[in-house]
Amino acid sequence: MSDAEYETESMEYDVAIVGAGPAGLAAAIRLRQRAEEAGSDLSVVVLEKGSEVGAHILSGAVIDPKGINELIPDWKERGAPLETEVVSDRFLRLGPSGAISLPMFLMPPLMSNHGCYIASLGNVCRWLAEQAEAVGVEIFPGFAASEVLYDADGAVRGVKIGDMGVSREGAPKDGMFTPGIEIHAKYTLIAEGARGSLAKGLIDKFDLGAGREPQKFGIGLKELWRVRDEVFKPGAVTHTMGWPLDDKTGGGSFMYHFGDNQVAIGFVVHLNYKNPYISPYQEFQRFKHHPEIEPVLEGGERVAYGARAITEGGLQSIPELTFPGGALIGCSAGFVNVPRIKGSHNAVKTGMMAADAAFDAIAAGRQGDRLDGYSEAWEQSWARKELRLVRNAKPLWTRFGTNFGIMLGGFDMWTTTLLGGFSFFGTLSHKGADYEALKPASNFTPIDYPKPDGVISFDKLTNVSYSATNHEEDQPVHLKVLNDELQKASELGVFDGPSARYCPAGVYEWVDDGQGGERFQINAQNCVHCKTCDIKDPNQNINWTTPEGGGGPNYPNM
Repeated sequence: MSDAEYETESMEYDVAIVGAGPAGLAAAIRLRQRAEEAGSDLSVVVLEKGSEVGAHILSGAVIDPKGINELIPDWKERGAPLETEVVSDRFLRLGPSGAISLPMFLMPPLMSNHGCYIASLGNVCRWLAEQAEAVGVEIFPGFAASEVLYDADGAVRGVKIGDMGVSREGAPKDGMFTPGIEIHAKYTLIAEGARGSLAKGLIDKFDLGAGREPQKFGIGLKELWRVRDEVFKPGAVTHTMGWPLDDKTGGGSFMYHFGDNQVAIGFVVHLNYKNPYISPYQEFQRFKHHPEIEPVLEGGERVAYGARAITEGGLQSIPELTFPGGALIGCSAGFVNVPRIKGSHNAVKTGMMAADAAFDAIAAGRQGDRLDGYSEAWEQSWARKELRLVRNAKPLWTRFGTNFGIMLGGFDMWTTTLLGGFSFFGTLSHKGADYEALKPASNFTPIDYPKPDGVISFDKLTNVSYSATNHEEDQPVHLKVLNDELQKASELGVFDGPSARYCPAGVYEWVDDGQGGERFQINAQNCVHCKTCDIKDPNQNINWTTPEGGGGPNYPNM
């Protein structure tokens, strides 16, 4: 089916923003703030592939209000859902049956959560959307930007929204087909989050990663629980590292008490692990039975589940931020501070900086060029200075393992803080992309994970039902295997099918093909849009693309 078979409609805006996360919404609000200050008109649209704003937002989240303080100084008076201030901080090193509490005074100052808030980032984004619409931003949820549009000179001139009502075979469905429209803009800001499909294509087309380290990722798995009064400690923050992961597998956990007897509990596994038999989901379920964790959950109720990739490359992996006609903001570029497990404050800040550059360019009569003002502002920003202080934490962890790597990382963060950014290590390399780390299955023994008890731990598909994930089943599969023979010969033959283990939603299976062999089955309707397959497949043979708008998880308070 081609555009020639139907007339493609278009809409014109000054600025188009793809993604209604903290970066995209902050950019939209800042653009309209600048327009109101200047007494000018500026049309801004935000496209969001989730069924509503916040539906695809998943984060811990302990939020540093630094960014929002700049964007909306009176956010408290406006009722922002940042209500539970952090009152206690713990950092534990877990063993199989016990834990060592690491004194917080040994941590570098930036690791303190004093002045931060425990919240649902999804609800914060819903509130930001209200603020954006109040100042004249148009927000279209349920519209997935599936393609970047270019002008005759090769500059980005907008995006195309994916067609709706297309059958699994790619044909228009009778009475249901709606062709996607084109959104044209003077500048387009990409705020899709980690491993966005449009950002991935733009980084490749414009070679934005030249001279940078490959981006690094983790997978974050999270459950939201409602717990008993006697174990609920509003404002309590606990982070852990160690068990059940071995010393060479990076990761850790978080547990945050907030709201109405709610506990956000999550587990992160760095995706540069080597053993193809590791299942991040199963490690998470095993972790919840630790004696430091299980008593908090006993007698409680799991109310939601989800998973999402997290950018972890830090300063070394941030690509060139601008391209002709637009820019990357938020996690599309990768501004997460890994040791702090925080990124929303940097997302807000980068959205604001890109918005300022776009407004100034349009006010000067420009369009379709590079927003150099954004890159210049980034170089001088507090967000960059923060990431510079922690730039070696991830590489040291990777090189030396959890025990020694964390100690060296702490030393490096202290010295860079005290010496104004100078590090005795310089700036370390990440040494390769995550998919390159996986080793053949013949080097390892399969892991015998304990069966879930259905009370504290749960099987994967039952948990996926708590993500409220839904896709129209009769639509083209949005997970594209580029070479079926390679998938069978390598992903199965060499690595023993790690896709079934790294996927947190039961999307991938190797099943009996009825002819004495196995075939690769994709249960695309289960997909929670975490993008782990696109990152970890050892041959980069799976390409995540946008499904029909409105599909995917529907996270309530994540």
